[in-house]
Amino acid sequence: MKTYHWNNQILETTPWGQQIIAVLEAALQAVDPAKVVAETLHLEDDHLIVGEKTYDLNQFRRVLLVGAGKAGAPMASAVADVLGDRVDAGTVVVKQGYASGSETSAGLKQRIHILEAGHPLPDIRGVEATQDILKLVQGAGQADLVICLISGGGSALLTAPVQGVTLDELQTLTDQLLASGATINEINTLRKHLDRVKGGKLARIAAPAALVTLVLSDVVGDPLDVIASGPTVPDSTTFEDAWQVLKRYELLEKTPEGIMRALQAGRQGNLSENPRPGTYFFHNTQTVIVASNQQAAEAAASKARHAGFNTMLLTTFLQGEARQAGRTLAAVARQIDAHAQPLERPACVVVGGETTVVLQGDGLGGRNLELALGAVRELADLPQVALVSLASDGGDGPTDSAGALVTGETLQHALARGLVPEDFLARNDSYHFFDPLDNLLRPGPTQTNVNDLAFVFAFS
Repeated sequence: MKTYHWNNQILETTPWGQQIIAVLEAALQAVDPAKVVAETLHLEDDHLIVGEKTYDLNQFRRVLLVGAGKAGAPMASAVADVLGDRVDAGTVVVKQGYASGSETSAGLKQRIHILEAGHPLPDIRGVEATQDILKLVQGAGQADLVICLISGGGSALLTAPVQGVTLDELQTLTDQLLASGATINEINTLRKHLDRVKGGKLARIAAPAALVTLVLSDVVGDPLDVIASGPTVPDSTTFEDAWQVLKRYELLEKTPEGIMRALQAGRQGNLSENPRPGTYFFHNTQTVIVASNQQAAEAAASKARHAGFNTMLLTTFLQGEARQAGRTLAAVARQIDAHAQPLERPACVVVGGETTVVLQGDGLGGRNLELALGAVRELADLPQVALVSLASDGGDGPTDSAGALVTGETLQHALARGLVPEDFLARNDSYHFFDPLDNLLRPGPTQTNVNDLAFVFAFS
């Protein structure tokens, strides 16, 4: 069973630290990519069983493996473990530094290429890796089986700009959207209309091959057309929807020219909308969600319950401004302390979802760190209470941290060092607030990605 090194002195030295670590690790282990893929795929003689469907491998000339996302390497390794030499060729693109975890035989390593690329901003390596994937699937025919592995981060990693749009323009747009506080649903609505593989178009390219997609969901509610921008499933959004996202965040005048031309062409009917439900080539496809935020949250809650905590899984639909979400969760802790509601001590409240940050300063941090920073003053002086925020992929934005731990003593320790929470919130500099306090969580890349988790602990 995989273990993690949290590199956090508070967790390592407090009596309740090991209890928190056990809950965090239970969540991550439940959505371990290799484990969930191995539980989904079964080989019986020459028949591959995927969920409720069975594929007779004798009917296929080749089995091709493609994919994109932070969990791609261990997912590919699990497929290789099940199918062995039956995999004829494959290309999977993962985030820089995430290629480990694809331990396969030497022969399979020659056929399955794990390529690294940039995230969250797409880069030329992602474009080139996507071209390799396109070469594989464009040659697929009716006698081929294509297995596609999709996980969080796939939107940036799987990149093939439409004609007239440059990589630089996509990078600029991505930066603008991330800074504006746009949701992943809104960001991917634009991506799907500016790319040749997203929004169901990879499925069209792979047709008439049989197509199986295994999905590790990193989007609230698990909408298939949003996860990694839905390259193998129907799309319900339009060019007009994409335009309205830019309008909503007042980006129309700042958007690069090539992107504006492409969207205008689509709005005017000069470009086809993405494939809709019922399109013929989706009839020969199967999509299975192998793990999600709900699964991780349930595992964490179960572990806490067995450890003796009164436990509640409050929601896996947490969204909105990160700092405000932190204040709300701190208010839950205060309610437990003051009125033993919604739970009596010892208590553990589990929350999942994905918040957003509107950038107002030039500091360093991400949504999990900002959520934690938003809770610091609200938790001040509460006894035996901890709030923990966690990016399930092990990295919060551009930092080496996955999140932070806040207790009732954090504000006192910060002020003693001259660190005022509001000053750091004003410049979105949550990392440099928590780093000198040793409140950061640094497990390193977990090679999974199922949104974020947050926990409110109240000890006896």
